[in-house]
Amino acid sequence: MPDILVVLFMVAVLPVFLSAVGVCLRISEFGKLDNHHPREQQARLTGIGARAVAAQNNAWEALLLLGVVVIIAVAAKVDLHSLSSASYLFLVSRMLHPVFYMANMALLRSTAFGVGWFTCVYIFYVSCKAF
Repeated sequence: MPDILVVLFMVAVLPVFLSAVGVCLRISEFGKLDNHHPREQQARLTGIGARAVAAQNNAWEALLLLGVVVIIAVAAKVDLHSLSSASYLFLVSRMLHPVFYMANMALLRSTAFGVGWFTCVYIFYVSCKAF
């Protein structure tokens, strides 16, 4: 199986993992989990909890972008094995992004975001050349 497909799966699991982190932070901040109104409780989070929710939202968005460029690469019949390095770079950037986000390290967070975004642009470029 091409590495990029494994990375796609791992990137798909990341927002779910961040949701679990968010649950822990909601319990920590509010003393309980409000499962009847979870989005309202999330909206009241502050500090690291609010940043964890924002990181989770961004992780969903990154999954969409990676998914689209993988579909384009498949449609272009790109050798997916040739995208292994790019996919691992994307994975590392996306794993560091929420860490930097929750640690309130804005410059590093933005750098990780940019690396992931440009990796997707690279995959798109390689795919366009293959058409």
